[in-house]
Amino acid sequence: MTSGKKARQQRHAPPPPVRSTGARRASPKVLLIAAAVILVVGAAAAAGIALTRGSASSSPSSTTTLPDSAAVLADFRGIPQQGTRLGSSKAPVELIEYIDLQCPICRDFETNVMPTIVRKYVRNGKVQVVARPIAFIGPESVSGRLAALAAAKQNHFFDFSQLVYANQGAENTGWLNDDFVSSAYASIPGLNAQAAADARASSTVSSDAQGFDRQATADKVAGTPSIYVGKRGGPYAFVGPGSPSTQVLEDAIKNALGQ
Repeated sequence: MTSGKKARQQRHAPPPPVRSTGARRASPKVLLIAAAVILVVGAAAAAGIALTRGSASSSPSSTTTLPDSAAVLADFRGIPQQGTRLGSSKAPVELIEYIDLQCPICRDFETNVMPTIVRKYVRNGKVQVVARPIAFIGPESVSGRLAALAAAKQNHFFDFSQLVYANQGAENTGWLNDDFVSSAYASIPGLNAQAAADARASSTVSSDAQGFDRQATADKVAGTPSIYVGKRGGPYAFVGPGSPSTQVLEDAIKNALGQ
């Protein structure tokens, strides 16, 4: 079997079985440790970028795209993205989501629940989604989050994260690596892959990641996904635990809208 076939099979490997409907758990201590790891991973990414820049095999232009990327990204087409926010800045309701890119329960939420929410409430300007990515499952969560936040600098955070969830592999098995990130970048129309690769190792992206960790600690986030809904500016109601059903989340949104 060729290495390319192995890579595609790994990216499409099913997530580990979900043993409960609760969130993927994380303690505040783990979140603080993850924040410290950011600096190490960022330094490693910088070294890797420096070593591989100029190599034809690592050039973004020679990287293959991920399977079915156009279909994956269709839900967000035409919806404004600003950093880690999706939807109109004038939307009366905000949906805040704490997510980990390796989390299988987040994958279930993002691929089965959020498409309906985006179609019914985000696209028409009623709800703005505010993503706060955290990283506690493993080192790949950390490097993957930095890659997502680098894409956010070009207003493609949701495109990148959705591609990750659509191709998610089993936790900590090596699937969310530099090759995967390069393929994800190459799959996003309008994204400058080289600029995103450079941004991954920047102090600005590391600072953004640490800011989300501080917010998660302040909000006493114990796992992912953690979803909050409320009128713009708060207060926000916790909707959970874990991945809420579409109906439960719609009810929370309607309540915030006063319907």
